[in-house]
Amino acid sequence: GVLPLDTPGVGKTTLGKEISSIARMTYINVGDMAKEGELYEGFDEEYDCPILDENRASNDELEDKMSDIGVIVYYHGCDYFPERWFRIVFILCTGNSLLYDILESRGYKGKKLQDNIQCEIFQTISEEAMWSYREEIVHQLLSSTPEHLGRNLAQITQWIEQWMKDNS
Repeated sequence: GVLPLDTPGVGKTTLGKEISSIARMTYINVGDMAKEGELYEGFDEEYDCPILDENRASNDELEDKMSDIGVIVYYHGCDYFPERWFRIVFILCTGNSLLYDILESRGYKGKKLQDNIQCEIFQTISEEAMWSYREEIVHQLLSSTPEHLGRNLAQITQWIEQWMKDNS
């Protein structure tokens, strides 16, 4: 599997869909899967969002799907996904001022907005990925412009094609 990660708003949705289309891989959006299956364990009033039931999402919904090597899973966290599921993890990073504008335009405000910006500033997701997976499978990619998207798409697609070639 391939796991693109980022703070919300940095581009993993677009990238994940493009990669899955080009590489003919299954695309799993954990947020959408949680909505469809109502995989929640409550609601966070402070952040104005549902709380994902991580055990149900990973054990009940994803375990069987992850036996296939051609899967792209996308979410903004990773510490509860087992390492055995992924051959590569991509972390998308962007400039903080750009991210602020993107999140604000999505209706983020107050603590939710500030905490997501802090997450990017302190590279919380990068650290989480480095703790959760082998260092050699974790890669950071800049994702601030359409040019970055094109370059990242080409780089990830090339890696997938090479991996498929080497492991077929």
